[in-house]
Amino acid sequence: MKPTPLLGKLYLIPTTLGEVDPMDVLPQTVKRAVDFIDDYIVENEKTARKFIKSIQPEKVQANLRLNALNKHTEVSEHSKMIQPCLEGRNVGIMSEAGCPGIADPGAVIVKLAHEKGIQVVPLVGPSSILLALMASGMNGQSFAFNGYLPIDKSEKKSALKSLEKLSGDKNQSQVFIETPYRNNKMLEDLLQILNPATYLCVASDITLPTEFIKTKRVAEWKKTKVDLHNRPAIFIIHKM
Repeated sequence: MKPTPLLGKLYLIPTTLGEVDPMDVLPQTVKRAVDFIDDYIVENEKTARKFIKSIQPEKVQANLRLNALNKHTEVSEHSKMIQPCLEGRNVGIMSEAGCPGIADPGAVIVKLAHEKGIQVVPLVGPSSILLALMASGMNGQSFAFNGYLPIDKSEKKSALKSLEKLSGDKNQSQVFIETPYRNNKMLEDLLQILNPATYLCVASDITLPTEFIKTKRVAEWKKTKVDLHNRPAIFIIHKM
């Protein structure tokens, strides 16, 4: 009887949240993982190769095997991406920014790995969602990440009012994001729609030299000028 082949592991490799020295925000475990992994699942091959080169310059790029996982990827391709693990090779998943599987398409591959009995190894790195919540002063015991809110103004208003009520009823911080070029419009809508006494945290450019994190009541935000255009941002609201 043939021995059962050893399976490779699936490593969840965090990346930086912007243009910053990777080793300022990432532990040595990430560098070591990149050193011994040649198979990767990434959102964008060009930026993934740039990140790998920045963290491990001696890595031979020609030896890398990268598969793209994004909105254009067919579900039928997922099994092929995990195949190296079944053949005994380790595979790394990289997000475009931050931690794989959190507000990131990598979660579907992680789910598949569990179904195939492949060990999943999450590595420590920056999550803008958690870092924003940590710095907000809001409820870290009970919170919800809501992704993107509707673009339609009436639907967005309804969603915000619902989240505001939920935060008050459950004492639960409500976290969400917006496409960076719409951030200023989102802040404008928040100040128009939310109750003046509701707390709002805006966290932008987290871990970067231009980092901005402030928590104030909506009434106080109306007196504040901040430009969030094209700056990655997290918004958190809590009605107390």
